[in-house]
Amino acid sequence: MKFIHPVKRGYLALETWFNLSFGNAWNPLYNLGTLTFFFFWVVFVSGLYLFIFFDTSLTGAYASVEYMTHDQWYVAGVMRSLHRYASDAAIITILLHMFREFALDRYRGFRWFSWVTGVPTLWFVITLGITGYWLVWDDLALYIAVQSSQLMDALPLMPASMSRNFLQSQINDRFFTLMGFLHLLGQPVILFFALWIHVKRLSDVSIVPPRGLAVGSFIALLVLSLLLPAVSHEAADITKAPAVLNVDWFYLNIYPLMDYWTEGQVWMLTLGITGFLMIMPWLPRKKTGQAAEVHLDECNGCEQCAMDCPFDAITVQKRTDGARWENEVVVNESLCAACGICVGACHSSNPFRHSQQELVTGIDMPQSSINSLRTNVESAINNLQGENKIIVFGCDNAINFTGLQSSSIAVVSFFCVGMIPPTMIEYALKKGADGVFVTGCRTGDCYFRHGNKWFDERLAGERQPILRKRANRARINIFRAAESDCKELRRELDRFQASLQQLDADHESVNEGGS
Repeated sequence: MKFIHPVKRGYLALETWFNLSFGNAWNPLYNLGTLTFFFFWVVFVSGLYLFIFFDTSLTGAYASVEYMTHDQWYVAGVMRSLHRYASDAAIITILLHMFREFALDRYRGFRWFSWVTGVPTLWFVITLGITGYWLVWDDLALYIAVQSSQLMDALPLMPASMSRNFLQSQINDRFFTLMGFLHLLGQPVILFFALWIHVKRLSDVSIVPPRGLAVGSFIALLVLSLLLPAVSHEAADITKAPAVLNVDWFYLNIYPLMDYWTEGQVWMLTLGITGFLMIMPWLPRKKTGQAAEVHLDECNGCEQCAMDCPFDAITVQKRTDGARWENEVVVNESLCAACGICVGACHSSNPFRHSQQELVTGIDMPQSSINSLRTNVESAINNLQGENKIIVFGCDNAINFTGLQSSSIAVVSFFCVGMIPPTMIEYALKKGADGVFVTGCRTGDCYFRHGNKWFDERLAGERQPILRKRANRARINIFRAAESDCKELRRELDRFQASLQQLDADHESVNEGGS
């Protein structure tokens, strides 16, 4: 049995519980990225509404916030609370997203870019929240302003003392208006570009969560806003120290440390954690397999592989070999994840082609060619014995399914289920398999992002290349499982084997009745 790290095992168990509670499609742990974008939209819309009533002057800011909170509690007050709680929810989903990528080892190798660009993006979100608290200009805002200025004073880049401005009450309307501009426009623009860079190497990126999950999340935020509305502290007053400060630990967690540590120590901790997170993808480095290779003699430039590539590693350009086709595809080796999804997308990967000679496809994986996979399928089927012979097509990055092998069950592994051409399933049935059992990453959680989705659409006839209607779907079973789902996988395989036996028995009964 394959060893599973305790952190990964625990996280997979948590996902299993969430699948039972929400279903695969609505599992929040499978939609952390899209949920973050959704919370950003709630923050953006509620922030625009609040800006209508907000006074950006030093003396008017607190009064305008109090008016929204108490006098217009039924709309603006709710909007303020939504703004606050959606901001906190975004931090929660970001942190869970980072932990998930770490627990499932999806932050190294070809994924290093997304991880490294995600770390500063988190800090952009946090600093945006800090300036938001600053604008309320209550006791907490003054505390944040003074502590932030002391942190800036500790940097050798700052020639003057910022904290002296607060201690001597030298902050004016112009400076406060500048802070409002920074929070309302400057920082959101920076965050927008940071998010764009973060997903730049991904294709077909969704920023919208499933509708039911979005509605449920919004209702939860709304209920929380009504039951526990966000309120301010007393108005900022430099002459007296506040008795109690309710710190938002999602955004303001470093400030209480300054009551015990020096500014330099706080900077060392912050920069140390950030630096460690940035170099994590190389501790140790994870190797990626050889990139896909294009064989122009078999490529008609249909562009399907480029559309299916989950990491935007395939581009289309004008034909260079003088063939009658208009376009050709090119693989960027530095972006290729070696998932093989492009092989499953290629029409030339049909194993029925050139059945008596080497099968060459338009785009292939050099370390595991479609010809070698066809040979493995043929050899595996030829070695099967007994009734109800089953061939299992599995994924290298999901469950270790080699233990399923027996005299009547053979296994063939692919880099991803998206690498399986639909015609390979037909080919296996044609060559003597009584059933084809396909397993791989859990539904909604493909290691290579879209392998499961594209595979399902191909079998449903919604995406090229399709599984033809003449294929006997009663002899095809799909069951997705993670490394902790061995028992469930075994039970499903036994059930499928029993269904094949019943199918054969029904077929014999029909034949006997006809004779």
